Parts: sequence; C-alpha cells; structure tokens
Amino acid sequence: MFIILGVVMNSSQKYQTNLKSIFGAFDAFTMWKGRVALYAILRVLGIGKGDEVILPGYTCVMDVNPVKYVGANPVYVDIEPDTFNMDVSLLEQAITPNTKLIIAQHTYGYVCDMDELMGIAEKYGVTVIEDCCLCVGSTYKGKLAGTFGIASYFSGQWNKPFTTGIGGMVTCNDENVAQDIQELCENELIKPSFKEVLMLQAQLWVYKALIYPRTTALAQNLFRWLTKKGIVVGSSSNEEFEPKMPENFFKAMSSVQAKEGVKKMKSLEANIEHRKKMSSFYDELLGNKGWGIRQFDSSKQDPVMVRYPVRVKDKQKAIEDAAKHGIELGTWFECALHPIETPLEKYDYEIGMCPVADKACEQVVNLPLHTRVSKKTARRTVDFITKYCEEAFA
Repeated sequence: MFIILGVVMNSSQKYQTNLKSIFGAFDAFTMWKGRVALYAILRVLGIGKGDEVILPGYTCVMDVNPVKYVGANPVYVDIEPDTFNMDVSLLEQAITPNTKLIIAQHTYGYVCDMDELMGIAEKYGVTVIEDCCLCVGSTYKGKLAGTFGIASYFSGQWNKPFTTGIGGMVTCNDENVAQDIQELCENELIKPSFKEVLMLQAQLWVYKALIYPRTTALAQNLFRWLTKKGIVVGSSSNEEFEPKMPENFFKAMSSVQAKEGVKKMKSLEANIEHRKKMSSFYDELLGNKGWGIRQFDSSKQDPVMVRYPVRVKDKQKAIEDAAKHGIELGTWFECALHPIETPLEKYDYEIGMCPVADKACEQVVNLPLHTRVSKKTARRTVDFITKYCEEAFA
C-alpha cells in the first residue's frame, strides 16, 4: 500500500498514477492484457458494426481481434521498409466515409510520422489512437509517443519494453474518454481468478530467475507447451484465432502485475538508457561488418527500441540455428498478422495486400535489447546473425 497526500493507494492505483504522470495524461487505467486495453478504448469511442478501423498490415493479430469483437472492419495499410511503420503516403487512399479510427502503431520503437498522420486524420475528421505496445520512451520532435492521439494503449507482456508478466495499460489524452473508460471499468471489468494470479506470480519468479539470452529459445518452446496444457497463463488462447472473444475477456489487472509495474517504473529511465546504448552498439557492430544498420529520420524522432530488427537471407534457418546455439532471436513478425498460425482470411487480409509488409515478414528477425543483454551478448549475437545475410535488403 502507498500513502500520497494522506490518501491510501493500492498498487493498481499507484501504477496508474505513475503512468498518468509520465505521459501527462488525464487518466490511466490498468488491465489484464494490452488487447483488453484496446477493447476498452474501442468501446468508449463507440466503434461498432460497419465502422472501419485503419491499422498497419504488419502487426499482431491480437491487435485486430478487439476490432472484430466490436463488429468493426479492419483496413490494412502497407508499411515503410525502414521503420516498419504505416506508410502514411498510402493512408489517405484507405479512408472512406466508414473510416472512424486510425491506429498509429509505433513498431519496434520507431515512431510513426505523426505530423502527416495527424494532419490527414484532422482533414477527414477521423480519430487517432496510438499503439505503444512496442514503444515506451520514444519521442517524435521531442514529444513522447503516446501523447498524440486521443488515447494510447500499452502491453506489459513478456517480450515488451518492460514486463509485468502480462498486462495492459491505457492512457487518455481526453477527459471525456477517461471518464467513459472509468465508468466502463466500474460496470464491466472483472477480477482475474485466484488460480490465474497464482500461476502468473510463479511465472514471474521463473522469468526473473532463469530467463537469459542463452535460455530464451528453450524457455519459449517450453512455455508454449505448458500454455497448451493450461499449466501457465498464456499470451493467447485458441479461440482468439477464430476470432471469438473469450469468456471473461474484459479482465482487470491483478495486484501482482501492478506491484511489478510500480517496480519497473522506478527503473524505467535506466531501462530506456540501456536500450539506446545497446541499439547504438548494434549499429556499430553491424556497421563494422559492412551490414546495413537502422535507417530513420533522426531529425524527427529518437526511438527507444524494444528489439533491433534486421533482414536475413534465410529467416527459417537463422531461427532454427539460433535455438541450437543458445542465441536469442525474435521472429516478429512471422506474417502480416503475427503469429504464423493466424487464419488470415478470417481477418480480411490476403497475401499481397501489403507487399512491403509481406516481404518484411519473410526476411526480418530481431535482436534482443532488454536489460539482461550485455555487450558480450550483443557481439555474440551479431557474429551469429551476420552469417545469414549476403546483402542488405530494400
């Protein structure tokens, strides 16, 4: 428990207060998962049947699910090859009279071209929210990502900028939206079960004690198996690929997650600094080997990367060999609506709809940047991954 100005605050309230302060928001809310946070925003914005929601064709399918849950239709826009963000030059042609919302996803930590995006949205009277699940601390022209749209949502899942095990957060930049989410949560948000909280607490302990770059691949395979058996709290359930909203989906954050979030906020500045430093170190190592490094407009943005994306010649072989050699290598994104198991036709996506995104899915792997990555780990990772590339890809 925390006491501020004579008011007793529980861990969830403390976590929300921290988020509100960091982003200068009207209010902040914590939830079980990031997709739950997005669902809450869609509900209070009145997004529903027949409405169109624009998002990049290079995302996680769990970002599309809430759109489907409220009865709206996703509309996909292709991406830029360097930042993997929505190609804003293609945005205007995707807008129709049914367009009600644009989701600006800040991929890997790169920030969307928010000047252009917000200008187009204003021109057509379309609301903008931000997907900051892969982005905490990045700035665009000195302004924090997550402070441009009417609201933003975040994820505290295992491989995100910081983890609370799983977890979702909403920040609101509009007072009315904040009030509506507060009311929605009071009326409909349910508590996680004792079993779910207990399993999550155990998983957090295992993560802290045993998960390091050399053990990540083995741990991920074990985690997927345990999830299927219902032994651990997984990121996704099979019914979420229908897409069908699971029973008890609209769930609150537990005190276990909130307490972890409060701890992570205390070390957030150090986390951000580490990611910037290691990203620059990867730039140096890859540059020294004559391989392509990150390309972005540094006059506009200062990204804090969640992972470091690179393109390889044979993605599948690189992933398989990395697991054998104890190299932590991420697969984002395996297909335009990650993961590879996604039945694309159920989400109104066809291969070729976003060709730049489809190509990125075939080529891109990503290198770790979390706080357990040392310079020694980075050198070993770069020595490994550069064997799988003959040229830089456009």
